[in-house]
Amino acid sequence: MMAERILHRFLVWRLKHIPHRQFVFILSLVIGVLGGLAAILLKNTVHYTSVLLTNWLSIESASVLYFAYPMIGILLTVVFVNRFVRDKIGHGISRILYAISRRNSYLAPHNTYSSMVASTLTVGFGGSVGLEAPIVLTGSAIGSNLGRILRLNYKTITLLVGCGASAAIAGIFKAPIAAVVFALEVLMLDLTMSSLIPLLISSVTGATVANFLLGRDVIFNYTLQEPFELNNIPFYILLGVVCGLVSYYYTWGTMKVESRFFRMDKPWIRLLTGGVILGLLIFLFPPLYGEGYETLKSILSGQAVETLHSSLFFSFRDRYWLFLLFLSMIVVFKMVAMAVTTGSGGVGGIFAPTLFSGGILGFVFARAANGTGLIHVSESNFALVGMAGLMAGIMHAPLTAVFLIAELTGGYGLFIPLIITSTISYMTIMYFEPHSIYTRRLAERGELLTHYKDQAVLTLMKLDEVIEKDLKTVSPDLSLGELVKVISKSRRNIFPVVDGEGNLKGIVHMDQIRDIIFNPGLYETMFVRDLMILPPETISPGDSMEVVMQKFNETGAWNLPVVDGEKYTGMISKSKMFSVYRKWLMEIS
Repeated sequence: MMAERILHRFLVWRLKHIPHRQFVFILSLVIGVLGGLAAILLKNTVHYTSVLLTNWLSIESASVLYFAYPMIGILLTVVFVNRFVRDKIGHGISRILYAISRRNSYLAPHNTYSSMVASTLTVGFGGSVGLEAPIVLTGSAIGSNLGRILRLNYKTITLLVGCGASAAIAGIFKAPIAAVVFALEVLMLDLTMSSLIPLLISSVTGATVANFLLGRDVIFNYTLQEPFELNNIPFYILLGVVCGLVSYYYTWGTMKVESRFFRMDKPWIRLLTGGVILGLLIFLFPPLYGEGYETLKSILSGQAVETLHSSLFFSFRDRYWLFLLFLSMIVVFKMVAMAVTTGSGGVGGIFAPTLFSGGILGFVFARAANGTGLIHVSESNFALVGMAGLMAGIMHAPLTAVFLIAELTGGYGLFIPLIITSTISYMTIMYFEPHSIYTRRLAERGELLTHYKDQAVLTLMKLDEVIEKDLKTVSPDLSLGELVKVISKSRRNIFPVVDGEGNLKGIVHMDQIRDIIFNPGLYETMFVRDLMILPPETISPGDSMEVVMQKFNETGAWNLPVVDGEKYTGMISKSKMFSVYRKWLMEIS
C-alpha cells in the first residue's frame, strides 16, 4: 500500500511538472541503461560458462563432451522453465510481436529475467542458437513493465518496448543505428519523430554502457582489409540469389523441424530426441556448438582452417574442395541444429545462427570462385556481405542487415555490395515466402501487426470489443402482439430469434414489420416464426476482425449475429465496428 501511495503521488507530480514527451525521453534513457546492462550481463555469463566447459577440451580430436553438453543444457533449461517460470519464453521476437498485436504490448514481469537465465543454460552448454532474441525480449519486457507501472497508454508502452529492444541490440553489437532500424523494421514501429528520438536515445545509451564497461570488442570487431571492387558486382548479385534461396531453406526447414517436435506429446521424448540429434551434429561438426562467433572470427581473420579443430574431419585441412564441402555441410546442418535446440525445449534466437551461416556461406562462395582460377575476390568481404544477405532473407530485414554489418566493420566501405546482396536476397525469398521466420505463424493466425494502418487496426481490434449483448431476444412462438410489447421496451430495431435452448433461429428487423405492427387484427394470428428471416451471414467467436469486416462487405448487412456453433452469443453492428476502429486508429497514429 505504501508503494502504491508513493507511486500515485509521483504520477500526480509528473503530470504537473514533466510534459509527456520529455517524460518519454527520460524513460528511454533509463531503459537504455538497463538494456545495455542486461546485454553485458548475459554475454559475460554465457562467455564464462562456455569457457569453463570447453577450454580444457582436446583440439586435435573430437570430444565426447560435445555430445553431452547440449543435452545437459537443454535439460536444465526445461527444468527451469517448467518448474520456476511455468510459461513459454521461447521465440522471443515472435513473443514481442504477439504482445504488441494481441496483448496491448504487455509482457510478463518474469520476461525481464527468465529468458536470460534460460538462454544462459541453453547457449552456455552449446545449444546452437543465439542470445540476441532472449536479450531483446528482456529489454522489451523492461520497457513494457515500466510503462505499465507508470500507467502509460498502449502507444507509449509499445514505443518503450521498442526502446528496450533497440537498447539490447545496441548493447550486444555496439551498433546503435542498426538497433533503431531493427525496432522499426522487425518490430514494425512507425517511423515518426515522436518514436525515432526515444529509440535513438535508448540505442545510443545501450551502446555507450556496453562500450564503457566492456570496451570495443563484444561480438567481434573487424576492420576492412580490402576495398570493394566494382567488377565484383555480378558476384554479389549471385550471392544475393544464393542467400535468398538458403534463407527460404532455413525458414521452411525450421518450421518443419519445430512442428515435428511440437507434435511429440511428452516433454522428455522431445528432450531426449533433440538432445541426441543436437549432440550428434555437434560431435560431427564442432563449429555448430554455441553461437558460432569464434568461427566467424577465424574466417574473417583468414584462419578458416581453425573450424576443423576438434573435428573428425581435421584431415580435410589440406584438401581444398573437401574443406569447402565440410563448411557447406555446416551451413546445411546449422538450420537443423538451431531448430532442434528450440524444438526440444532450449531457449535462444536465430540472430547469431543467421550471421554464422551467412558468414560461412559468403566465404565458401568466394573461395569456390577463387578456386576456379578465373577470378580473385575478397573472401572476408564476401563473408561479411553473406552475413547481411542471409539476415536480410531470413529476418526479412534488409536495412537492419546493411546497417549492422556496416557498423560492425567500422564504416561504409562495403555499403554498395551490402545493399545489392541484401536487396536481392530479400526479393528472392519474398517470391517464395512473404513472411519472415518471426512472423509466419503469427500471420497464419491473423495476429501480425504490420505497417499497413488498416490491417494493423483490424489486428489490434478484438471481437469482445464489438459484440453487443444488450439486444432483447424473442422466442419464435411469440405472437405479434407480444412482440410489439417487447419492441416498445427496446431501444434497438433488430431482435434475434432464439429458441429455448439458446439456438439462433433467425432475426426480426423493424423495417420488415413496420407496416403490420399497427394492425391489432394480426396480433394474435401472426407469430415471430412467420416474421423472422435468416441472417445473410453469421460470425463465429474465432473469426478474426479481418474476416468479420469481409463478411460485412460481402453481405452489405448493418448487423450480423455472433453464433458459437448454433448458440446465439451477441450481435455486431457496423456502427460499433467503426467506433472501435476509429479508437484504435487514433491510439496508434
